[in-house]
Amino acid sequence: MVTAVHILLWAWMLTDSWVCSDSLPKETTEKFITGCVEEHNKARSSVIPPALDMLFMTWDEGLAITAAAWARNCLFEHNTHLEEVRRVHPTFSSVGENIWVGYPPSHFNVVRAIQSWVNEKQVYNYDQNTCSGVCGHYTQVVWASSYKVGCAVQLCPGGVKKTSFSSKEGAIFVCNYATAGNVRGRQPYKRGSGCLGCEGTCVDNLCRSPDRDSQKSYTWSPDWDPANSDYVPVIVRPLALVFTFIVALAVHYFYPNVFCYE
Repeated sequence: MVTAVHILLWAWMLTDSWVCSDSLPKETTEKFITGCVEEHNKARSSVIPPALDMLFMTWDEGLAITAAAWARNCLFEHNTHLEEVRRVHPTFSSVGENIWVGYPPSHFNVVRAIQSWVNEKQVYNYDQNTCSGVCGHYTQVVWASSYKVGCAVQLCPGGVKKTSFSSKEGAIFVCNYATAGNVRGRQPYKRGSGCLGCEGTCVDNLCRSPDRDSQKSYTWSPDWDPANSDYVPVIVRPLALVFTFIVALAVHYFYPNVFCYE
Protein backbone atom coordinates (compact mmCIF):
# COMPACT_ATOMS: atom_id res chain seq x y z
CA MET A 1 0.00 0.00 0.00
CA VAL A 2 1.29 3.46 -0.93
CA THR A 3 1.46 5.79 2.05
CA ALA A 4 2.19 9.47 2.52
CA VAL A 5 5.51 8.51 4.04
CA HIS A 6 6.40 6.48 0.94
CA ILE A 7 5.56 9.38 -1.37
CA LEU A 8 7.63 11.88 0.61
CA LEU A 9 10.55 9.48 0.93
CA TRP A 10 10.54 8.87 -2.84
CA ALA A 11 10.57 12.61 -3.50
CA TRP A 12 13.45 13.19 -1.12
CA MET A 13 15.52 10.39 -2.66
CA LEU A 14 14.88 11.75 -6.15
CA THR A 15 15.89 15.30 -5.36
CA ASP A 16 18.72 14.37 -2.99
CA SER A 17 20.50 12.52 -5.80
CA TRP A 18 21.81 15.92 -6.94
CA VAL A 19 23.64 16.57 -3.66
CA CYS A 20 27.44 16.10 -3.71
CA SER A 21 29.78 15.08 -0.91
CA ASP A 22 31.75 17.74 0.92
CA SER A 23 34.41 15.37 2.22
CA LEU A 24 37.28 17.14 0.42
CA PRO A 25 38.55 20.67 1.21
CA LYS A 26 37.11 23.67 -0.62
CA GLU A 27 39.37 25.94 -2.62
CA THR A 28 38.16 28.88 -0.50
CA THR A 29 39.29 27.53 2.88
CA GLU A 30 42.32 29.18 4.47
CA LYS A 31 44.03 25.91 5.43
CA PHE A 32 43.80 24.58 1.88
CA ILE A 33 45.06 27.83 0.35
CA THR A 34 47.94 28.12 2.82
CA GLY A 35 48.96 24.51 2.23
CA CYS A 36 49.03 24.91 -1.55
CA VAL A 37 51.07 28.13 -1.44
CA GLU A 38 53.53 26.90 1.19
CA GLU A 39 54.27 23.62 -0.58
CA HIS A 40 54.94 25.40 -3.85
CA ASN A 41 57.23 27.99 -2.27
CA LYS A 42 59.04 25.31 -0.29
CA ALA A 43 59.98 23.60 -3.55
CA ARG A 44 60.83 26.88 -5.28
CA SER A 45 63.17 28.13 -2.54
CA SER A 46 65.19 24.90 -2.44
CA VAL A 47 65.91 24.17 -6.11
CA ILE A 48 69.26 22.64 -7.05
CA PRO A 49 71.16 24.30 -8.61
CA PRO A 50 69.96 27.50 -6.83
CA ALA A 51 68.01 30.15 -8.75
CA LEU A 52 68.75 33.87 -8.99
CA ASP A 53 65.33 34.90 -10.39
CA MET A 54 62.75 32.74 -8.56
CA LEU A 55 59.61 34.74 -7.72
CA PHE A 56 57.65 34.19 -4.51
CA MET A 57 54.34 32.51 -5.38
CA THR A 58 51.00 33.69 -3.98
CA TRP A 59 47.37 32.62 -4.32
CA ASP A 60 45.09 33.84 -7.09
CA GLU A 61 41.33 33.50 -6.73
CA GLY A 62 40.75 33.57 -10.47
CA LEU A 63 43.11 30.65 -11.07
CA ALA A 64 41.38 28.71 -8.28
CA ILE A 65 38.01 29.33 -9.98
CA THR A 66 39.44 27.93 -13.22
CA ALA A 67 40.96 24.93 -11.43
CA ALA A 68 37.65 24.13 -9.72
CA ALA A 69 35.71 24.49 -12.97
CA TRP A 70 37.96 22.09 -14.86
CA ALA A 71 38.14 19.60 -11.95
CA ARG A 72 34.34 19.31 -12.05
CA ASN A 73 34.70 17.43 -15.34
CA CYS A 74 36.37 14.55 -13.44
CA LEU A 75 38.63 14.03 -16.44
CA PHE A 76 42.35 13.24 -16.26
CA GLU A 77 43.25 15.52 -19.12
CA HIS A 78 44.57 19.07 -19.38
CA ASN A 79 42.12 21.93 -19.76
CA THR A 80 41.34 22.21 -23.47
CA HIS A 81 40.86 25.98 -23.13
CA LEU A 82 44.34 26.86 -21.83
CA GLU A 83 45.38 28.38 -25.15
CA GLU A 84 42.22 30.48 -25.44
CA VAL A 85 42.94 33.96 -24.09
CA ARG A 86 40.50 35.18 -21.42
CA ARG A 87 38.61 31.86 -21.24
CA VAL A 88 40.72 30.60 -18.33
CA HIS A 89 41.38 33.90 -16.52
CA PRO A 90 39.97 37.44 -16.74
CA THR A 91 43.39 39.16 -16.80
CA PHE A 92 46.23 36.67 -17.36
CA SER A 93 46.71 35.70 -20.99
CA SER A 94 49.06 32.82 -20.15
CA VAL A 95 48.01 30.03 -17.76
CA GLY A 96 49.72 26.73 -16.91
CA GLU A 97 48.33 23.64 -15.23
CA ASN A 98 49.23 20.56 -13.16
CA ILE A 99 46.85 17.67 -12.40
CA TRP A 100 46.92 14.93 -9.77
CA VAL A 101 44.41 12.08 -9.51
CA GLY A 102 43.96 9.49 -6.78
CA TYR A 103 41.90 6.58 -5.53
CA PRO A 104 40.32 6.30 -3.01
CA PRO A 105 39.56 10.01 -2.34
CA SER A 106 40.84 9.66 1.24
CA HIS A 107 44.31 9.27 -0.24
CA PHE A 108 44.36 12.96 -1.13
CA ASN A 109 46.11 15.66 0.82
CA VAL A 110 47.80 18.81 -0.44
CA VAL A 111 51.31 17.87 0.64
CA ARG A 112 51.21 14.39 -0.91
CA ALA A 113 49.79 15.64 -4.21
CA ILE A 114 52.23 18.51 -4.70
CA GLN A 115 55.15 16.39 -3.51
CA SER A 116 54.37 13.86 -6.24
CA TRP A 117 55.03 16.64 -8.76
CA VAL A 118 58.15 17.87 -6.98
CA ASN A 119 59.59 14.34 -6.88
CA GLU A 120 59.89 14.49 -10.65
CA LYS A 121 63.08 16.54 -10.11
CA GLN A 122 64.82 13.17 -9.84
CA VAL A 123 64.42 12.67 -13.59
CA TYR A 124 65.14 16.28 -14.61
CA ASN A 125 68.59 17.39 -15.75
CA TYR A 126 68.94 21.16 -15.37
CA ASP A 127 72.14 21.56 -17.40
CA GLN A 128 70.74 19.71 -20.41
CA ASN A 129 67.15 20.80 -19.71
CA THR A 130 65.94 17.26 -20.40
CA CYS A 131 63.83 14.65 -18.66
CA SER A 132 64.51 10.91 -18.44
CA GLY A 133 60.85 10.49 -17.50
CA VAL A 134 57.86 12.73 -16.79
CA CYS A 135 59.04 16.01 -15.23
CA GLY A 136 56.76 18.72 -16.64
CA HIS A 137 54.84 19.00 -13.38
CA TYR A 138 58.06 19.73 -11.49
CA THR A 139 59.31 22.32 -13.95
CA GLN A 140 55.96 24.13 -13.75
CA VAL A 141 56.12 24.18 -9.95
CA VAL A 142 59.60 25.77 -10.06
CA TRP A 143 59.13 27.96 -13.13
CA ALA A 144 60.70 31.22 -11.97
CA SER A 145 58.26 33.65 -13.61
CA SER A 146 55.11 31.79 -12.48
CA TYR A 147 54.16 33.83 -9.43
CA LYS A 148 50.44 33.05 -8.97
CA VAL A 149 48.75 29.73 -8.22
CA GLY A 150 45.16 28.62 -7.69
CA CYS A 151 44.12 25.06 -6.92
CA ALA A 152 41.00 22.96 -6.31
CA VAL A 153 40.19 19.35 -5.51
CA GLN A 154 37.02 17.58 -6.68
CA LEU A 155 35.34 14.40 -5.48
CA CYS A 156 34.34 12.19 -8.41
CA PRO A 157 31.73 9.63 -7.21
CA GLY A 158 31.51 8.05 -10.67
CA GLY A 159 35.28 7.90 -11.07
CA VAL A 160 37.87 10.01 -12.88
CA LYS A 161 37.67 9.46 -16.62
CA LYS A 162 40.83 8.33 -18.46
CA THR A 163 42.30 6.62 -15.38
CA SER A 164 42.63 2.99 -14.29
CA PHE A 165 39.98 3.66 -11.64
CA SER A 166 37.44 5.35 -13.91
CA SER A 167 34.56 3.31 -12.47
CA LYS A 168 35.46 3.89 -8.81
CA GLU A 169 35.07 6.91 -6.58
CA GLY A 170 38.18 9.06 -6.89
CA ALA A 171 39.53 12.57 -6.55
CA ILE A 172 41.14 15.03 -8.95
CA PHE A 173 43.38 17.91 -7.86
CA VAL A 174 44.10 20.75 -10.28
CA CYS A 175 46.50 23.69 -9.92
CA ASN A 176 46.65 26.55 -12.41
CA TYR A 177 49.58 28.94 -12.72
CA ALA A 178 50.25 32.42 -14.08
CA THR A 179 52.16 33.22 -15.95
CA ALA A 180 52.42 29.79 -17.56
CA GLY A 181 55.65 27.83 -17.39
CA ASN A 182 57.15 25.06 -19.51
CA VAL A 183 58.01 27.27 -22.45
CA ARG A 184 59.67 25.03 -25.01
CA GLY A 185 63.46 25.36 -25.14
CA ARG A 186 63.76 27.34 -21.91
CA GLN A 187 65.04 26.27 -18.50
CA PRO A 188 62.64 26.88 -15.61
CA TYR A 189 64.95 29.41 -13.93
CA LYS A 190 68.38 31.04 -14.15
CA ARG A 191 71.16 29.54 -12.09
CA GLY A 192 72.76 31.80 -9.46
CA SER A 193 72.63 33.11 -5.90
CA GLY A 194 69.11 33.66 -4.62
CA CYS A 195 67.32 36.87 -5.65
CA LEU A 196 70.27 38.50 -7.42
CA GLY A 197 68.33 38.62 -10.65
CA CYS A 198 65.17 40.33 -9.47
CA GLU A 199 63.95 43.50 -7.78
CA GLY A 200 62.24 43.73 -4.39
CA THR A 201 63.03 41.98 -1.13
CA CYS A 202 64.49 38.50 -0.77
CA VAL A 203 62.91 35.95 1.56
CA ASP A 204 64.12 32.35 1.59
CA ASN A 205 65.76 32.76 -1.82
CA LEU A 206 62.50 34.04 -3.32
CA CYS A 207 61.87 37.52 -4.73
CA ARG A 208 58.94 39.35 -3.14
CA SER A 209 57.08 42.46 -4.24
CA PRO A 210 54.04 44.10 -2.53
CA ASP A 211 52.42 44.82 -5.88
CA ARG A 212 53.04 41.37 -7.34
CA ASP A 213 52.07 39.57 -4.13
CA SER A 214 48.79 41.48 -3.67
CA GLN A 215 45.49 39.62 -3.70
CA LYS A 216 42.56 40.30 -6.03
CA SER A 217 38.93 39.16 -6.06
CA TYR A 218 37.01 38.21 -9.19
CA THR A 219 33.31 38.17 -10.01
CA TRP A 220 34.00 35.88 -12.95
CA SER A 221 33.58 32.28 -13.99
CA PRO A 222 34.56 30.42 -17.17
CA ASP A 223 31.79 30.13 -19.75
CA TRP A 224 32.66 26.42 -20.10
CA ASP A 225 32.24 25.63 -16.38
CA PRO A 226 30.00 22.52 -15.99
CA ALA A 227 28.44 24.20 -12.94
CA ASN A 228 26.77 26.73 -15.24
CA SER A 229 24.34 24.01 -16.29
CA ASP A 230 23.51 22.99 -12.71
CA TYR A 231 20.81 25.62 -12.26
CA VAL A 232 18.12 23.16 -13.38
CA PRO A 233 18.54 20.74 -10.42
CA VAL A 234 18.80 23.70 -8.03
CA ILE A 235 15.44 25.01 -9.21
CA VAL A 236 13.76 21.65 -9.72
CA ARG A 237 14.52 20.24 -6.28
CA PRO A 238 12.43 22.69 -4.20
CA LEU A 239 9.69 22.66 -6.87
CA ALA A 240 9.60 18.85 -6.74
CA LEU A 241 9.21 18.88 -2.97
CA VAL A 242 6.38 21.43 -3.14
CA PHE A 243 4.68 19.43 -5.89
CA THR A 244 4.97 16.23 -3.85
CA PHE A 245 3.37 17.84 -0.80
CA ILE A 246 0.51 19.09 -2.96
CA VAL A 247 0.00 15.64 -4.47
CA ALA A 248 0.08 14.04 -1.02
CA LEU A 249 -2.57 16.45 0.28
CA ALA A 250 -4.74 15.94 -2.79
CA VAL A 251 -4.58 12.15 -2.54
CA HIS A 252 -5.37 12.36 1.17
CA TYR A 253 -8.40 14.55 0.43
CA PHE A 254 -9.89 12.47 -2.38
CA TYR A 255 -8.68 9.02 -1.24
CA PRO A 256 -8.37 9.15 2.56
CA ASN A 257 -8.20 5.37 2.90
CA VAL A 258 -5.01 5.13 0.86
CA PHE A 259 -2.91 6.58 3.68
CA CYS A 260 -1.71 4.61 6.70
CA TYR A 261 -0.49 6.41 9.77
CA GLU A 262 0.54 3.46 11.94
